Amino acid sequence: MNQPHPLPERPLGIPDSEWQLRVDLAACYRLVAAYGMSDLIYNHITARIPNTDDELLINPYGMLYEEITASSLVRIDIEGNVLHNPNPEFGINQAGYVIHSAVHGARHDVGCVIHTHTRAGMAVSAMECGLLPLTQTSMRFADIAYHDYESVAIDLDERSRLVRDLGDKEAMILRNHGLLVACPTIAQAFNSLYWLEMACKAQVDAMAGGTKLVTPPQAVIDKTCHLYKPTTRRPFGEMEWPAMLRFLDRRDPSYRS
Repeated sequence: MNQPHPLPERPLGIPDSEWQLRVDLAACYRLVAAYGMSDLIYNHITARIPNTDDELLINPYGMLYEEITASSLVRIDIEGNVLHNPNPEFGINQAGYVIHSAVHGARHDVGCVIHTHTRAGMAVSAMECGLLPLTQTSMRFADIAYHDYESVAIDLDERSRLVRDLGDKEAMILRNHGLLVACPTIAQAFNSLYWLEMACKAQVDAMAGGTKLVTPPQAVIDKTCHLYKPTTRRPFGEMEWPAMLRFLDRRDPSYRS
């Protein structure tokens, strides 16, 4: 049940490891769209190409997430130079490059970075209180990082502050902006983003109820956060990933092309 589907014929010159990464990254784009977390043609999911320190895959700027396929992804280096673009009519988004290159350049433990502008994520990013430990899901992110808004992320000098504020965390709220996750694998990154988004939705709903909210004791919050650490029990997302691919394959397997 957990065996990967046979890979379709791929373009010449792409090794097995990179093609598998392309299939997984295209799947991640489709999943983000399927769960209502995309932003038209904007925002990005990047993945570090195996056996490289400074080469990434990113989406063509102009395609919807639901259009992304394994072969349409653009190969760039950490400086933003395009190494291979199968769709020359599309470029890459400078703002996406600034944010993602900052994280990939500083965090060699990170294989995938996802940044979103979801309704709930933006709402919580604008709250002075930030993400509150109101639910088990939100307690997973009790130690989440924050980065203050500095306008559209096109200034290269913001990269050092992004990296400083993220530290060694897997998730960060960009104030007045949106959400960011940085994880070792695509599977882990999607899982982290999905549950961070659910935590934001739950908080917005609970606060809209207009009643007094219950917050667990700090010791319980800390324990819950610890139990979700990838080194405590398991890296969340890996076990779930084959099921996510089956979800896509039942609907539209074209992401594999």
